[in-house]
Amino acid sequence: MSPNDTSPRIESQAPPLLRLESVAVSFGGLRALGGVDLDVVRGERLAVLGPNGAGKTTLFNVIAGDISPTEGRVLIKTIDCTSLPSRLRPQLGVARTYQKTRLLTGLTVEDNLYLAQTGKARRHQALWRNSGDASMRERARRAGERVWLRNQLDQVVGDLSHGQQRQLEIGLALVTDPDLIMLDEPASGLSRGERERLIELLETLPHSTTLLLIEHDMDVALKVADRVVVMADGKVVAGGTPDEIRHNALVHAIYLGQAGG
Repeated sequence: MSPNDTSPRIESQAPPLLRLESVAVSFGGLRALGGVDLDVVRGERLAVLGPNGAGKTTLFNVIAGDISPTEGRVLIKTIDCTSLPSRLRPQLGVARTYQKTRLLTGLTVEDNLYLAQTGKARRHQALWRNSGDASMRERARRAGERVWLRNQLDQVVGDLSHGQQRQLEIGLALVTDPDLIMLDEPASGLSRGERERLIELLETLPHSTTLLLIEHDMDVALKVADRVVVMADGKVVAGGTPDEIRHNALVHAIYLGQAGG
């Protein structure tokens, strides 16, 4: 199936996996989000675009539970989790990456993937091997293979290239088999070749997993997503298919600095 296939993947009456209702965030006198309404359905690949300062990361932090909205509601699987802390999001099937890597660079790739499961499994974080952890170790290895790090499983993460570390971060999100994967600027800091490899990797992900990404790089987002929303000044100002966004005059104006910011 093409990553840009926009055919429906759920029954029309099914509730959205994620729903934002009039979500607003203020930091003192600064209004970072100005009342965002957004639905994400199961199986969808939605990209949130916008220039620096548009409110993309604030939006992600609200969904992930890292900050609470000043106004509005966040519902995941119809559960109102507006005030629930981020540590409970994995229990709802949500996994995310961050713009700045949060890897355990002194440990191996496999150990990072193993430990990423403990939040959802509610297990004690220990690195010693025993029969009870065999299935988690096997999932860790499978996740490493899914993000093309099969030959690096025993390698210390600090010795990986930046592109490989980005691949590992996606593996950390995948290893828990989440319903929703949130990728925060996955192409940040990558070379052109690494970006192309990242796009190819994201296109291999099964459509059964819902993907929500924020990205400053329009080329990456438009190749991966089947629906796009564009933010400026804390609000959603445009939405549509990648082709519609490519030809949207307002979006071009925002990226040229004539609107938004």
